[in-house]
Amino acid sequence: MAFIKNLFDRNFLEYASYVIKDRAIPDLEDGLKPVQRRILHTLFEKDDGKFHKVANIVGECMKYHPHGDASIGSALVVLANKEYFIDRQGNFGNIYTGDEASAVRYIECRASPLSKDLFYNPKLTPYADSYDGRNKEPVLFPAKIPAVLVMGAEGIAVGMSTKILPHNILEVLEAEKACLEGKKFQLYPDFPTGGMVDVSDYRDGNGKVLVRAKLDTSDPKRILIRELPFGSTTESIINSIETAAKAGRIKIQSINDFTTENVEIEIKMARGIYAEETVDALFAFTECEQSISVNLLVIKDGLPSIMTVTEVIKYHAKQLVKILTKELELEKQELQDKLHRRTLERIFVEERIYKAIEKMKTAEGVAKAVLDGFVPFAKEVGPRGVSGDDVEHLLKIPIRRISLYDINKAQAEMEEIQARIKEINGHLRNIVTYALNFLNAIIAKVKQNEEVGKGARKTSVGVFEKVDVKEVVKKDLELKYDRQTGYLGTAVTGETIAEVSPFDRILTLRNNGSYSVTDVPEKAFIGAGAWWISVADKERLIETVFSIIYREAETGYPCIKRCVIEGWIMNKEYALVPEGAVVLHIDTREQFSFTLTYAAKPRLKKVQETFKAQDYAIRGLKAGGIRLSNKEVKGVEVASYSAVGGAGGSATRERP
Repeated sequence: MAFIKNLFDRNFLEYASYVIKDRAIPDLEDGLKPVQRRILHTLFEKDDGKFHKVANIVGECMKYHPHGDASIGSALVVLANKEYFIDRQGNFGNIYTGDEASAVRYIECRASPLSKDLFYNPKLTPYADSYDGRNKEPVLFPAKIPAVLVMGAEGIAVGMSTKILPHNILEVLEAEKACLEGKKFQLYPDFPTGGMVDVSDYRDGNGKVLVRAKLDTSDPKRILIRELPFGSTTESIINSIETAAKAGRIKIQSINDFTTENVEIEIKMARGIYAEETVDALFAFTECEQSISVNLLVIKDGLPSIMTVTEVIKYHAKQLVKILTKELELEKQELQDKLHRRTLERIFVEERIYKAIEKMKTAEGVAKAVLDGFVPFAKEVGPRGVSGDDVEHLLKIPIRRISLYDINKAQAEMEEIQARIKEINGHLRNIVTYALNFLNAIIAKVKQNEEVGKGARKTSVGVFEKVDVKEVVKKDLELKYDRQTGYLGTAVTGETIAEVSPFDRILTLRNNGSYSVTDVPEKAFIGAGAWWISVADKERLIETVFSIIYREAETGYPCIKRCVIEGWIMNKEYALVPEGAVVLHIDTREQFSFTLTYAAKPRLKKVQETFKAQDYAIRGLKAGGIRLSNKEVKGVEVASYSAVGGAGGSATRERP
């Protein structure tokens, strides 16, 4: 058994680690999940400037991704619809309506110029064996911007999940620039569907946001939805509005969807209802307003880590400097190698060193002749000298190239190389300025891109006025009570207690002195002759003093208890009087008089006695009552009394 338990534990941990690192959570460094990274790698490999059938890219990507073509195809469509890193051609679906993309055999794609600028550099990209060992795939791309903030991400792993909201690419780039310059910056989400966002509870990438649709109420008899809240489609919004209308929470005449390239949902108002009156109800009861909880969880240095937007920007600002430094140093090294080769070629041709190899009969002799020929020019060659690889390169120069060798052209090329090396040295000395110029160039490219709307912000940031659901919904349900049968509810025939809404809660005080708070019932049994039924409004109840006059179970003596109902647990029954006691009267007036009638006894001269309720202290709910007399009570008479939530004439209560 221990062996099996250890086996399960080990396998579960391996599975959990795999799902977290290799499927669901994006990496901080390039902001991509493995399937997205493999798709871009395939596009870079196949890139020839032309569009490729998505089906072909999916097939090629299967060399790297072990989870089948369906997952690759859907991930490619989602990545392409971000509009930044993949150019599209054909029907890739509609983010507004939720319509799916055409089959992968019909649509085409290619790597965008922006993705090549930001991700592609095979010389700096670490590679690892693919799942079957036949190919090499990138471990991480050397990303120059925080793509995880630009695209956003969502994923559920074992024991953790991530929800990263998308941000405006230009604002992200400007924030990265501000970080490099040591300035303050602040980023808020920006959604491709537009709408509005309240960031009051947004804690720098964590917490939550409220998103709303953008409504046009210029016509008092109709509402036009022009932009959608993040996470909704026209279909889901319409379904939520129809559901609210059927439940009676909003009153509309009709709803029509005219969405094409832009969102346009028309809601016509019912007779007597106007647009301004319905806006709050739309926000309260439909998808026109939603709350989104966010959690910026990424893989950092191989481990899951919760970060903030500010931390991500700072990390990528440093990473940008490192990557650009490596690129410059790599280019400088390649130019130095090229300059060295060109110097050797010039000396080899100009000084006719190749003539010395004509008399040599062995490969060793040929190599020695070349090396000996360069001895007088050691100062020009420099400290690197002439290596065996250099000799091989010189010996492979064709005769045609030697005969047509242009000294002036070669000298001009070497001067260009030297000028570029000098320029690179200047960039390395001022690497932050170079990084800022790079970001400015990317910003200029984004602004020229018509497909992504030149990078303009789509979502308005503001603070929403809170919508109280209880205030929005109309109290158009009649709560009725049948005193004879003891049934209470909206589907009961009897006297009307109050007009309520579906969100109200009802306080019921029964004839045995117990009370409970429930939702508005359609039909519920509470018992005949209930003392008190009302809407359980805490603000009103906390100012209401309940005066309960009851008879003790054992002695029959009268008692009074005055208390305030301050709180409750839904559907739980509470007792205001001792067990077995008989409630004679309940009143909520601050001041009133009542007369007790005592049971006739020998030598009892006074059979009635009057008291004032306000003369007795208000106690807690669990406190006992105050005894009024040591005589057995028969009944009570109270002036201006109504038993169930209202005012009425005088009443006399007697209990057997």
